[in-house]
Amino acid sequence: MPKIMRIVLLLGVLVCALIAIDAQASTPRVDVLHVKGTINPVLVDYIAHGIEQAEEDGAVVCIIQLDTPGGLDTSMRDIVKEIVNADVPVVVYVSPSGARAASAGVFITMAAHVAVMAPNTAIGAAHPVSIGTEGEAAMSEAMEEKVVNDAAAYIRSIAEAHGRNMEWAEKAVRESVSATEREALGLNVIDMVAPNLDSLVSQLDGREVTMLDGRVVTLNTRGAVINDVDMSAIEKFLYAIADPNIALILLSLASLGILVEITNPGLIFPGVVGAISGLLAFYSLGMLPVNYAGLLLVILAFGLFVAEVFTASFGLLTGGGIVSLVIGSLILFKGGPLFQVNIGLIIGIAVCVAVFFAFVVTRVVRAHRRQATTGREELVGKTAVVKVALDPEGTVFFRGERWTAISEVGRVEAGEKVTITRVDGLQLYVTRREP
Repeated sequence: MPKIMRIVLLLGVLVCALIAIDAQASTPRVDVLHVKGTINPVLVDYIAHGIEQAEEDGAVVCIIQLDTPGGLDTSMRDIVKEIVNADVPVVVYVSPSGARAASAGVFITMAAHVAVMAPNTAIGAAHPVSIGTEGEAAMSEAMEEKVVNDAAAYIRSIAEAHGRNMEWAEKAVRESVSATEREALGLNVIDMVAPNLDSLVSQLDGREVTMLDGRVVTLNTRGAVINDVDMSAIEKFLYAIADPNIALILLSLASLGILVEITNPGLIFPGVVGAISGLLAFYSLGMLPVNYAGLLLVILAFGLFVAEVFTASFGLLTGGGIVSLVIGSLILFKGGPLFQVNIGLIIGIAVCVAVFFAFVVTRVVRAHRRQATTGREELVGKTAVVKVALDPEGTVFFRGERWTAISEVGRVEAGEKVTITRVDGLQLYVTRREP
């Protein structure tokens, strides 16, 4: 009897486990990605991995919560490709209140299977000057026209594929028009307005979306579990340093660290910090639209600083280096205001460098003016005692040694004290020391 009871109990536990697994499998899941900041290659990888994970785990929909001022054109197009080619429906949700989908964000929003905005949000201003990598000043009129035409055709194609307002989309590119969430809904730019994520999930239930291959998918989000897919620690770190201001700080730390190690061999720590900062700076620069003229000016600046340490121009090379550093930092990145380095940061770095090298130059000047303490130059200015009368040549005694000496002021008697004025080989030139 006990054996039968154990078997029945085991079967009961097994049945309960199967019921729990079945219930879990039947509960729909919604994956939510969070995008806040400029669009760059790090975000491309994050969104690609998020969509892939949603496909593998069988999520009913993948929501991209978006708040961006824009970003790189190439990264934007990569994200659009990921959304368009996804096997799971993708919803772009411009939120929370106060967020925006500007510039590259317009393309990403309109590429979604379902485009949604929260109250008090905005969309628009997609002119290519803000999202390109050439920058407004770098583009000729003909080149700008080509870029604008290409962007306009691209966004019209995206809008048409989802039955959205192509005319407004083109105006967003050509005329930088913008719209609030209510205006965008009325203009058929987006599909719905949702005050929060729970409301959005509720509104998505039962909605039909058409995938790239023509499949019509009905969203079943009733009772769905929301699964937040955040960036990994490495992705957060890489995204943080892919910033123009951080890139300039890393570049400055790398240059100063290596400079200190060169001028003080064996300290090790500054060199290690400089090397690590340099590698991170190169990664950060690789994620951004770099103006190589600006980068060369920054490198030239620190080259002038190194030259100052070894040649002692008494501040001239340092001054030139600071001017080169400031100008190079101002033009270090292309792509318009979105990728400009903060002017306050540039001034702060320039002041810190100036103070540092003022200290270095002061020490160099003092070293040049200070009498040598080793070698024959150390003898100049010291006092010796005449052993054999100088008329004008004779012998003097200095620190336990006899030296041949020549008087530069006439005869000097033995026993008198003289001052060494210069050294020529093994011969001293002296003058009578005044009492």
